[in-house]
Amino acid sequence: MSTTPPALDLLVFLGSVRDSTPPRPARLGLRVARACVVRLASQGHTVNLIDPLDFDLGGAFKPHFAHAQGTAPAPLDDLAGRIAAADGYVMVSPEYNHSMSPALAHLLNHFGSSLYAWKPSLIATYSAGQWGGARAAVNMRTFLAELGCLPVSAMIHVPKAQDVFDAKGGYAPGVGAARWNDYLDRGFQQLAWWAEAASRQRAEGVADRPGAFTRDPAQRNAP
Repeated sequence: MSTTPPALDLLVFLGSVRDSTPPRPARLGLRVARACVVRLASQGHTVNLIDPLDFDLGGAFKPHFAHAQGTAPAPLDDLAGRIAAADGYVMVSPEYNHSMSPALAHLLNHFGSSLYAWKPSLIATYSAGQWGGARAAVNMRTFLAELGCLPVSAMIHVPKAQDVFDAKGGYAPGVGAARWNDYLDRGFQQLAWWAEAASRQRAEGVADRPGAFTRDPAQRNAP
């Protein structure tokens, strides 16, 4: 007997604040992120796009958890709640010097790992050229594992993304939408499988999560 997979609460993080060309368009990643949102929403999930340009992160670095309770900027407080409530994440990044986007790392670093922990993530990289940002994904695996939202084995790499997606996240004419959907769905299905399993585990015993530190990073130190 088949059952309908449960709807999940997913966040798609865009790792770009670029306002210069190349690439063309300057915010090429917005197309990729929107495509992820569109495809996941079509599968019945609640999906929200998190754009770093929606948050004022200038000036001295002060993460959300460093603010006294009730004093954090409202946008950061709201995003902290959304990260904590989400079932999983899609991390969309270009490649900068064989590494992930500094804009994405900067935004994610504003929140303690306990908010991300025990949920899966999916890596989605892109480029205007032929490599699709694949080298950034190597760096992202260790970063996301440290946050606690371990990435699933499948990844999405989109070379020449300007030729694949239009400005709204739909497919450009003639790219072969069916083949691209199959490719995206391999990652999305793994994300959904692990997210649903982790959600059940959290519901059965949130306080019993092994190895999670919720008070201080020293909780994970060796004796």
